[in-house]
Amino acid sequence: MAVNLDDVWKADAVRAFLPAKKVSPSALRSAISSIPPDERDAWVDRVFGLDAYIADGPELPRGCSPYLACPVDAVIAAIDEAAIDNADVFVDIGSGAGRVGLLVRLLTGAAVIGLEVQSALVAASRRHAQELKLERFSVVLGDASQLVRYVPIGSVFFFYCPFGGPRLDRVIDDLEAIAKMRTLRLCGVNTRFPDRPWLGPVHRCREDLMVYRTLAHRTFQRT
Repeated sequence: MAVNLDDVWKADAVRAFLPAKKVSPSALRSAISSIPPDERDAWVDRVFGLDAYIADGPELPRGCSPYLACPVDAVIAAIDEAAIDNADVFVDIGSGAGRVGLLVRLLTGAAVIGLEVQSALVAASRRHAQELKLERFSVVLGDASQLVRYVPIGSVFFFYCPFGGPRLDRVIDDLEAIAKMRTLRLCGVNTRFPDRPWLGPVHRCREDLMVYRTLAHRTFQRT
């Protein structure tokens, strides 16, 4: 496919203005929407300075999915379906090199906390956030399946098929304690959440995305 030089120029211009906070969330979203869908991921990566490929390291536990950046359109759909805004604390489970968190921070103003087990990805994500001069953006190095319980300030938890089976069950069960304090939203891209009586699905707009909202505390008290 031929490279559209106008789009390349636009990506470089957006990147140049982001650190000075001269690109509003609406302007960035409009710019993304103007890019053909099959070119958006690469365009956003150029804006953020993301590497096209980072090899998985030995820290990746067995049973976890290899690193693969979440599609931009799925992230934007999750933002809309979960109604994420600047009052939220967005927790990215298996945050990789930061594409999801950077998009959410810049498009919504929400605070972002990434949880990532691979040190090279954590370093890359922190570097990108620093280059863009982002505040309220942090990344924690460690196994997300063990760390979620220590992020009680989260209001939105995002999963892009980081793991399944018992590890996912453990994370969802740990979130129940947080859900007793406030309403949470869980966004799963290519992730099938285990059934829990305290989780209710929101309208589904894409085949690869499910958004859940926690139900009222009285509906899931243990007997």
